[in-house]
Amino acid sequence: MNQKESSQVKLSAYLYSIISTTLVLFMLGVLGTVLLHAKALSDHFRENVEITIALKDQISSQDSTALLGYIQSQTYTNELRYVSKEEAAKVFRQDSGEDFREVLDFNPLFASLNLYVKADYANTDSLQYIQSTLENKAGVVHVFYHEGLIDVINRNIRKISIILLVLGAIFLIMAFVLIDNTIKMAMYAKRFLIKSMQLVGATRQFIAKPFEQQSVYNGMISGLGAALLLIVCLLLAQQSLPELSTLYRATPFVVLCFCLVGIGVLISWLSTRQAVYKYLQRNLDDLY
Repeated sequence: MNQKESSQVKLSAYLYSIISTTLVLFMLGVLGTVLLHAKALSDHFRENVEITIALKDQISSQDSTALLGYIQSQTYTNELRYVSKEEAAKVFRQDSGEDFREVLDFNPLFASLNLYVKADYANTDSLQYIQSTLENKAGVVHVFYHEGLIDVINRNIRKISIILLVLGAIFLIMAFVLIDNTIKMAMYAKRFLIKSMQLVGATRQFIAKPFEQQSVYNGMISGLGAALLLIVCLLLAQQSLPELSTLYRATPFVVLCFCLVGIGVLISWLSTRQAVYKYLQRNLDDLY
């Protein structure tokens, strides 16, 4: 085999390793994106749980101002909306299809504050504490929320989270095995070169260094390629389903892309180092 053919084989081995690693990392990134969106989706559901604070008709402006200030200053408050008696009546007519004004000559509904808490506080213990605290405030008639809905949401979220975490662990192991085997196949083509360098007196570190450096470059290219594919797919998905943009979180996604590059570099480096040392430990006859 001449030098030109040897260079082509070397380039082909590197290219095959990079493409294979890129595809595996891309699939790992897809699963990571699903996990990120699942977290954002669960937070979205939790933050849309409504706590209704019914207000007295004769609530004073002083009590009203104090109540608003107290709620808005709490760490659990995500959003607060005021609903007047007229708006409450309109919602009642839309939801029930009935108009109590045909029977009553007054509006029996209360004005209210609709409180939406942050996702971390959307659990039974926190909501019960919020309910008991607000019911003791001046001007408040009653505080209520759908307890059964909270339990169902949290129970389903826990089940889905466990399933996704198990799938993530399995997929990470599969990614490591696939990338490791791909790199070892690429290194198999260089086994005689590795052994020849050892036979002429080169040390292990000297022999392994160029291969390890190349593996770092290959892993970095593969990780960047996987991140780029992931960004393109995410943009296409958001164009088809604009609702996905509401779940997108820039910082976790950027961290995920950096993780793909890091995983690509780490696995490539470890697999290459292991393969080089394996061939250095073997006899020349065992390489045939």
